[in-house]
Amino acid sequence: MALSKIFSAPLLSKVQHVAPVSVCSRLMSSGPDSELRAALAAKIPAMQNEVKEFRKQYGATKVGEITVDMMYGGMRGMKGLVTETSVLDPEEGIRFRGYSIPECQKLLPRAAGGEEPLPEGLFWLLLTGEVPTEAQVKSVSKEWADRADLPSHVVTMLNNFPANLHPMSQFSAAITALNSESTFARAYSEGVHKSKYWEYCYDDAIALIAKLPTVAATIYRNLYRDGSGIGAINPDLDWSANFCRMLGYEDSQFTELMRLYLTIHSDHEGGNVSAHATHLVGSALSDPYLSFAAGMNGLAGPLHGLANQEVLVWVTRLRQELGGDVTKEQLKEFIFKTLKSGQVVPGYGHAVLRKTDPRYTCQREFALKHLPDDPLFKLVGQLYEVVPPILMDTGKVKNPWPNVDAHSGVLLQYYKMTEMSYYTVLFGVSRALGVMASLVWDRALGLPLERPKSMSTEGLKKLVGAA
Repeated sequence: MALSKIFSAPLLSKVQHVAPVSVCSRLMSSGPDSELRAALAAKIPAMQNEVKEFRKQYGATKVGEITVDMMYGGMRGMKGLVTETSVLDPEEGIRFRGYSIPECQKLLPRAAGGEEPLPEGLFWLLLTGEVPTEAQVKSVSKEWADRADLPSHVVTMLNNFPANLHPMSQFSAAITALNSESTFARAYSEGVHKSKYWEYCYDDAIALIAKLPTVAATIYRNLYRDGSGIGAINPDLDWSANFCRMLGYEDSQFTELMRLYLTIHSDHEGGNVSAHATHLVGSALSDPYLSFAAGMNGLAGPLHGLANQEVLVWVTRLRQELGGDVTKEQLKEFIFKTLKSGQVVPGYGHAVLRKTDPRYTCQREFALKHLPDDPLFKLVGQLYEVVPPILMDTGKVKNPWPNVDAHSGVLLQYYKMTEMSYYTVLFGVSRALGVMASLVWDRALGLPLERPKSMSTEGLKKLVGAA
């Protein structure tokens, strides 16, 4: 495998470098994204005042109670973060700025001839709280296409990684190296006033999101397509379509799947590992590239973004043991065997949700429309009927319903993306939309360095009066 192979000539000819500029000379309102920047800039002062007045009046008000179990149990249920972009309700699932996934599918602009929402539209919604017009979404698509190229040192690094380095390790390393392009880091070093932090954070967020498909596609081509170049970016295509072309997929249905996938995986309020890690590192005023790289290192864990791979491994083992046509009784026996071995049924349960994940539901609807007879999809449908009652009967599971990971891998497999180790990279590209929008608002609202108080077991015993 020619991992030392450099990008194709069309891409290298477009490699851009950010020349050093002073804070004063940088024109923050320039570029095709100026309409989005202006829309965001109009929102921020009012929100800053709202938060200021709210804290002034209610800053000493207590919110809920913290228990010892919460402290030992991963801070589950503790209300301790502010995230403006989305809220996760245990019963109804995720809402992006108040809109459910079905509402986003209905309201957000689509590509010509497409049926799924464009991720660019969701990013606009996450930043501003408003549903964008088709023209506004196109302006974001063009901005991301114009800024998609990578600096040469990142290209060289990607093309020289060893073939046995996990795709997520490559993804995180490349994102870290991209901080050479950070306007936020440069502006901070030049002494920019803190009231301007959000503007430079925004600029980095736009550039980072633009470049992620290029990074991700390069990793994919190097590992699974013998190092073939990704070609040039098409400024007339949307973000997802360009990503699919760079990956080497021309199927219009796969592009539609990517538009849906990149939209629904984007945000899940602030407490999940990737969102919280990005927020935490960003609170130290690390630039958005370094902050997002931290989030991706968290996403790579098997209890977070790697979970969809775990689902497919388990389902594959199930098919190998039971064969093609599986009865409910055979499935029940296999599930009981999994549970008795001390393992969980991957793809089921969630730290917050107490109903079927709406992200699972919309992917199931996509499958029913486009691949109703696929054997793997049918098997996932059987599991949907069998697993929840078994988990409920154990009496130990608060949420026996499927989550987003129970379905996403099946869809990717159908469209011939069979490289399971790569799936978390796709998740990472999507998650940038939510965490970058949140990071911009972190800086706009002046959220401080995050530093919660920790205690020892001995100290905690004394606090609660334990013997």
